[in-house]
Amino acid sequence: MKKKVYIVSHSHWDREWYMPYEQHHMRLVELMDDLLELFETDPSFKSFHLDGQTIILDDYLQVRPEKRAAVQRAIDEGKLQIGPFYILQDDFLISSESNTRNMLIGMEESKKWGTPVALGYFPDTFGNMGQTPQMMLQAGLESAAYGRGVKPIGFDNEVLADDHFTSQYSEMLWEGPDGSKIFGLLFANWYSNGNEIPVDEEEAKAFWDQKLADVEKFGSTNHYLMMNGVDHQPVQKDVTEAIRTANRLFPEYEFIHAGFTEYLEAVQKNLPEDIGTITGELTSQETDGWYTLANTASSRVYLKQWNTRVSRQLENISEPLASMAYELTGHYDHDMLDYAWKTLMQNHPHDSICGCSLDEVHREMMPRFEKANEVGKYVAEEAVRRMTEAMDTSAFPEDSKPFVIFNTAGMKRSGIATVEIELERKTFKEGLPAKLYQELKERPSKSYHVVDPSGKVVNAVISTEEVLFDYDLPKDAFRIPHMKRFVTVTVEISDMAEFSWETLALVEGDARTEKEYLVSNDGRILENEAVKVTINEKGSLTLLDKETGKALENLLVFEDVGDIANEYIFKQPEGDQAILSTDFPHAIEVIENTDIIGKICLTHTLEVPKSADERLEEEQKAVIDFRYRKAQRSKELVPFTIRTVITLDRMNKHVGFETTIDNQVKDHRLRALFPTNIQTDTHEADSIYEAVTRPNKVSSHWENPTNAQHQHAFVNLHDEALGVTVSNFGLNEYEIIDDTIALTLLRCTGELGDWGWFPTPEAQCLGQHAFNYSIECHGTPETRFETYRHAQSLQVPFVTEQLAHQTGTVAAANQFLTVEGATFAATALKRRKSDNQLVLRGYNLAADPVDVTVAKDGFTLQLLNLLEEPQEQKISEQLQPYEIRTVGFEEEK
Repeated sequence: MKKKVYIVSHSHWDREWYMPYEQHHMRLVELMDDLLELFETDPSFKSFHLDGQTIILDDYLQVRPEKRAAVQRAIDEGKLQIGPFYILQDDFLISSESNTRNMLIGMEESKKWGTPVALGYFPDTFGNMGQTPQMMLQAGLESAAYGRGVKPIGFDNEVLADDHFTSQYSEMLWEGPDGSKIFGLLFANWYSNGNEIPVDEEEAKAFWDQKLADVEKFGSTNHYLMMNGVDHQPVQKDVTEAIRTANRLFPEYEFIHAGFTEYLEAVQKNLPEDIGTITGELTSQETDGWYTLANTASSRVYLKQWNTRVSRQLENISEPLASMAYELTGHYDHDMLDYAWKTLMQNHPHDSICGCSLDEVHREMMPRFEKANEVGKYVAEEAVRRMTEAMDTSAFPEDSKPFVIFNTAGMKRSGIATVEIELERKTFKEGLPAKLYQELKERPSKSYHVVDPSGKVVNAVISTEEVLFDYDLPKDAFRIPHMKRFVTVTVEISDMAEFSWETLALVEGDARTEKEYLVSNDGRILENEAVKVTINEKGSLTLLDKETGKALENLLVFEDVGDIANEYIFKQPEGDQAILSTDFPHAIEVIENTDIIGKICLTHTLEVPKSADERLEEEQKAVIDFRYRKAQRSKELVPFTIRTVITLDRMNKHVGFETTIDNQVKDHRLRALFPTNIQTDTHEADSIYEAVTRPNKVSSHWENPTNAQHQHAFVNLHDEALGVTVSNFGLNEYEIIDDTIALTLLRCTGELGDWGWFPTPEAQCLGQHAFNYSIECHGTPETRFETYRHAQSLQVPFVTEQLAHQTGTVAAANQFLTVEGATFAATALKRRKSDNQLVLRGYNLAADPVDVTVAKDGFTLQLLNLLEEPQEQKISEQLQPYEIRTVGFEEEK
């Protein structure tokens, strides 16, 4: 039987990268024009794979709306192979839910046009998430194709000759941490191994002699895949003629123009018995470590912070609140939320969210983040408005100012919530704004306190009264501008149930009692019943965990080093020595000191080089590999001030940090160091539907002196007696160095990198930045999951709103549903688009089964997959190790 060569025409379409978006966009229009013409003129042109992302269709029709019928015809005839995703994402840098919505929306969009290709397509993802097998199976996909994470990739995505890679074949099985298995297809010679096939016989002979030898080196069967295309590649219009040439020259092979469906079906029927199995994450840990591209997690960190902000708004605030309000209104605006999700996901392709494109590209991303965020805020505000208008506050005194607090996170929480309470207003109809402002300013100040519905005093701090302009936008009338007199209330929340709300009220009168304040010793000590934080002589911290009796020393040391690489990769100059904050003076200022919260500002002023020296730009222009650059840091030193507000509240063990800088330094990296004294071989980090376990040591093939990793909400080191969890908000890069957790705050470079010289001055991230993170200790290993859930919930603020004094149909306090499970992490509470069924999704953080109870009065549960389709299996009371579970709530008849 002849060996068979499947030639798949495609173009890997980065929507934006080394050119601004519209430059790529116009070339996409030309590609699609050429394809539609080719489909009509060459009947032997079998099909074109549209890179696994349906957004390409939207982008094309935005410019050529009159081509919709031609596109539909090409899809109907199988010429244009589409889906199954909406975009090609970087899966490590976007949230678990974002990865799911990419499939959910991508499948929905695909099915509007036709039948999506049944292949999880990750050709150029910068590493691949370990839960891919389970996620693909839960979306009806039994195969995945990928280019990275298994075999070494070098400069310009060159596939390196190296025998140290995880599978001996380009075909393999891929097993996730839960035991799910799918067929895995590695582009072992990259997704361009059949690009620009010659028609000329002499050229074709040389081409195929090399290409067939390359593909047969890794192929496990006599079915070989040749990818006819590469990044932004125009379609090869004479590819069918080139195939005819190949068939004449190599009669022992059969060359066919094919789609993925044919190839996948054929190759899986002939897999050998010794086919390998890869497990978990694919992050190139068996390579030399230079081209893992993990440092994109710290490139243009402001993008990652914005992405986290918008993700939390949509996933953890807007959708849960809209789901709650639906029971009152019968309305859930899927269109608005889809628009927000699509806008956000336009920032999720690997060259976008990774921060490794031109400045123009990343400038265009910011309005997308802002637009998606504002839509999410609008949906949330409308849901809150609908509920609060009907909320019963009659239990409070008539002269009180009630307010509601929502916990939209999927776990019980304690902490601090803030709410602005309007005391009095004067509308502009009542007089000139300046006069109204002055009248309210002259009102005598009063004392206030907060009570619950029973009249019990609740711990709170009330600000002094202020006056400001504001306005209302009624749904049935013109806007109402006014001046308002108000206070800001900071209230202590204790053990508030998941997915719940409760009401409190501000009342006049002083309820002072003897209070123990949290800050002492002129700001050098913050202490509550669980922890004690001491600022040491050199400006580092000592953290005493009172439960374990363990003290961690020399925490929160800032480290600044040079970086002479690029947006993709960090490289410290040869011989460069780290500059540490402990080598410079520090200052302390008490910001807030009450019985419920303490805040101090710790200021360090370092002297650091202003940039790299002049050699770096010459080396960049010459496209000298970053590994061989000789540039050093400048001899000129400039002040570099780091201000960190350290926060401790009365109810929690975690210590919070907000570090602010005005960065005027180039070519450098800033990290916060947290030594733990914990000696262990592995650590855990928040990844996609997984608290993943990773080794602390690199492989024997590793040459890179650093080993940065991806994270979302936390990273943890622990032994049998003590554990340390460092959490963050939008700071996706960390490194484990011996016993130390090193959290990257900022990394600044001046070039894109990869295959040429692309200056990116805005990647130097000059200007104001703020970074939020925290630390929490735990005792035995079993208790670490509580700190993980804390870290995730810290990213979700309490939602608050002032209420009128009124009777109503909505209870003043309610738990919308209950979710109990020590290692269960909820990721979504939303409505299904097809019928508005309530949907809850989450996963098991642990490698052990856990009992999980999900309940809502008047509803039964139905098991769903990730596409939110009903499944035949019954719902088990146990969540299996690393299991992702989606449940729907069916109203009892």
